[in-house]
Amino acid sequence: MRWRKLGRLFAPDGRWAWMQSHAAVPFAEHAGGDLFTVYFSARDAAQRSHTGRLTLELGSMPRVLDVDPQPVLSPGALGCFDDSGAMLSWIVKAGQQRRFYYIGWNRGVTVPFRNSVGLAIAQDDKPPVRYAEGPILDRSASEPHFVASVCVLPDGERWRLWYLSCVGWDIINGAPRHRYHIKYAESADGIVFDRRGVVALDFAGPSEYAISRPSVLRGSDRWRMWYSYRGTSYRIGYAESDDGRAWRRQDGLAGIDVSADGWDSEMIEYPFVFLHRGQHFMLYNGNDYGRTGFGLAVLDT
Repeated sequence: MRWRKLGRLFAPDGRWAWMQSHAAVPFAEHAGGDLFTVYFSARDAAQRSHTGRLTLELGSMPRVLDVDPQPVLSPGALGCFDDSGAMLSWIVKAGQQRRFYYIGWNRGVTVPFRNSVGLAIAQDDKPPVRYAEGPILDRSASEPHFVASVCVLPDGERWRLWYLSCVGWDIINGAPRHRYHIKYAESADGIVFDRRGVVALDFAGPSEYAISRPSVLRGSDRWRMWYSYRGTSYRIGYAESDDGRAWRRQDGLAGIDVSADGWDSEMIEYPFVFLHRGQHFMLYNGNDYGRTGFGLAVLDT
């Protein structure tokens, strides 16, 4: 694989209070023709996450047509799992519903934060409404730390889930640092998931401590996943699977890396891969976890 970068598409300019910085974890939803709605996570002055959206025209010269001045999802009520942020992770269309799976943030005391996964549902083209005030995925007896970014794909009578699972915190240079990888689970309804501790992607070695944002596509002969992994700084990885459960990491085949200079020269992360008119496209973030915005790449064949 070789991804050809098409440039940075968007970075916030601070014009709205809820979008002072960042455009992290981009997700594209087809809106007809060459138009896509791209969702992303912005931050306000208090560093709380809000989900925004813009319209992207994916023609010969990709361009942003407009940016919605209002957020799609904002932090929840005080004390709820998402009172410090609501960051979209994945959207699934199910009948007349569109299900918004999102990461809820809580600030911590002994550790900097704790994440859970919430669900909001939109009927037809109406704005999404929270399914519940609490999360549908949270820490548990067997996963006591936190869960976060998800990829959710309906597959016949079951729903497949790949999700970030924190396995612990370490004290590094006097401060806590998380360790998380990617696990796999299934569901009959896309809401209640049977989590059995199946590890889909594990750490490549002791220097690696974060694997996040799985983006999965099913081909005719295999499952393919793009994701972020971090040791010193984030890079984009690639893996393949015969059944969607057991994965073979092949990061050397990812075909995309940091640039020599500019907005994505220090790190590259949070990929979302999608198909349009027979081509593979990738939305991704660059330096500082989305503070420099997001860009687009196309897979050369």
